[in-house]
Amino acid sequence: MAPAIELRGVTKRFLTPSGAVFTALRDLDMTIQPGEFCAVVGPTGCGKSTTLGLISGLEPASEGEVEVFGQPVNGIADGIGYVFQADALFPWKTVLENVAAGPRYRGTSHRDARDKAREWIARVGLAGFEDRYPYQLSGGMRKRVALAQSLINGPRILLMDEPFSALDVQTRALMENELLGLWSASSASVVFVTHDLEEAISLSDRVFVITAGPGTVKSNYKVDLPRPRNVAEIRFNPRFVEIYEEIWKDLKDEVLVSYERQKRGAA
Repeated sequence: MAPAIELRGVTKRFLTPSGAVFTALRDLDMTIQPGEFCAVVGPTGCGKSTTLGLISGLEPASEGEVEVFGQPVNGIADGIGYVFQADALFPWKTVLENVAAGPRYRGTSHRDARDKAREWIARVGLAGFEDRYPYQLSGGMRKRVALAQSLINGPRILLMDEPFSALDVQTRALMENELLGLWSASSASVVFVTHDLEEAISLSDRVFVITAGPGTVKSNYKVDLPRPRNVAEIRFNPRFVEIYEEIWKDLKDEVLVSYERQKRGAA
């Protein structure tokens, strides 16, 4: 079976406003298997979000190959869901209309789309809030809507860019468990970008460490913790601590390199 996602020798360059060339990623290799939950960690500016953009087809690679289920990515790929850090809900639409938007866009009838949306709203624990607008919801509730909005389309790949970083600690733990429950009932491959190493280990099957920019894969670690997991409790597992210490030794060096660069830039 072909990998769900494969990046081979990928380099990504951008033109800056001054006309200079900025290299965000260089010679990056990454392979993710079908149904695998992978987290990507690295210092600020290392190209984590850029990697998601390449997988989704929102950005083309400057060099190298990006494939999804064995097919080259040329433009926005089908079967991919994307959950952003910032809210991406339509502020003028109700919860029901937001969740039904994907099926409607794909040609599902108005009635069937709304029926399916109600099912997903209930699955993320928001039954009774169908007629609310985003501004009437808490941050955690908006994230639940965003998950339903993505998962209703049955994505084979789910890309998540620090989706819970703005939430308080308690709500974040609830949402992480919610995500694991929804993911376990699907066959989706997940690429989850985060700055939080504890979050990465708690959720994933594998953690990729990206170097300080230009980013490339420094190492990847298998997370051999049992499932199902409760993210608050799994952190007390002695094996969790071992994995954390092992990955942090790798990650710490890259964080320090990035920090020193920022200090020199601010001087």
